[in-house]
Amino acid sequence: MAELSLGLQLGYWGALYPASHVELAQAAERLGYDSVWTAESWGNDCFTPLAWLGAHTSKIRLGTSVAQLSARTPASCAMAALALDHMSGGRMILGLGVSGPQVVEGWYGQPYSKPVSRTREYVSIIRKILAREGPVSNDGEHYPLPYTGPGSWGMGKPLKSITHPLRADLPIFLGAEGPKNVAQTAEIADGWLPLYYSPYRQEVYAEQLRGAKEGFEIAAFTLVNINDNLKEALYPVKAMLGFYIGGMGSKKRNFHKELMARMGFEAEAEAIQELFFEGKRDEAIAAVPDQFADEISLSGPRGRIVERLQDWRNSPVTSLLINGDENLLREMAEMAL
Repeated sequence: MAELSLGLQLGYWGALYPASHVELAQAAERLGYDSVWTAESWGNDCFTPLAWLGAHTSKIRLGTSVAQLSARTPASCAMAALALDHMSGGRMILGLGVSGPQVVEGWYGQPYSKPVSRTREYVSIIRKILAREGPVSNDGEHYPLPYTGPGSWGMGKPLKSITHPLRADLPIFLGAEGPKNVAQTAEIADGWLPLYYSPYRQEVYAEQLRGAKEGFEIAAFTLVNINDNLKEALYPVKAMLGFYIGGMGSKKRNFHKELMARMGFEAEAEAIQELFFEGKRDEAIAAVPDQFADEISLSGPRGRIVERLQDWRNSPVTSLLINGDENLLREMAEMAL
């Protein structure tokens, strides 16, 4: 039976800074959780709160889930990861993701072009910076170093990091959903951050993950709802899916909807989006199949969750990322660790 670790996924802030995050991270560390993760979207960044959490903990791994590529250049991202790795004593995990065209073009003012090749180039530059084997240059189309395009003074030259990285092999995880992006993740990254994963449909990703190297980690975000009433336990999962599949993306391109279709629920995904765009959000949530919500979460009575944990252990997933209060973290630790 495979080992299955737990991680704390703190996610986005919302309107204000959640003052409970430090206490939650400390509780997760005491309970034996392996990692804590922070997110960013069009609000808080992910590195600042992670540094704060690192200062208030001592051994739990610190991950970004995910740092958005368009928020910063590869060199800037490498500098933040390098600094945090030093300051935390080697606990940093750099989780990266491309986000979607609405955020990239609407918030960051960057083109959402060729996300797969852009990701490869971004990771390559970060690897070179961390390796510190020489001045870093890149002749790719997305992040040319030195820059010689419009507005250039023509004075740039390849540079090597002044600061010596603590770890040249600082782990890089990628958030990926599309088949090409997942296959590339297995090839170039140390781990994968799937938004939702079903241990009952391993065939969906089996081919893409075939090229993963030894020690490759899969840290899957997993909603946990302990409730003797299964229908009630599934409702928060369905609400999340209704929002992501219905409204996180344009009607023309929604990566979450496309993933749900690949997982065998194409007609249902179409119906959810239609209802959401018609303003019928409650109906969109109700249209999410209980089966799908159940497969990607751990929901229902405690005994049922304990049984279904075996299915996750029999999958390629190495860690479950949990979001919840201290009581939920404790209960999950008792059931899973």
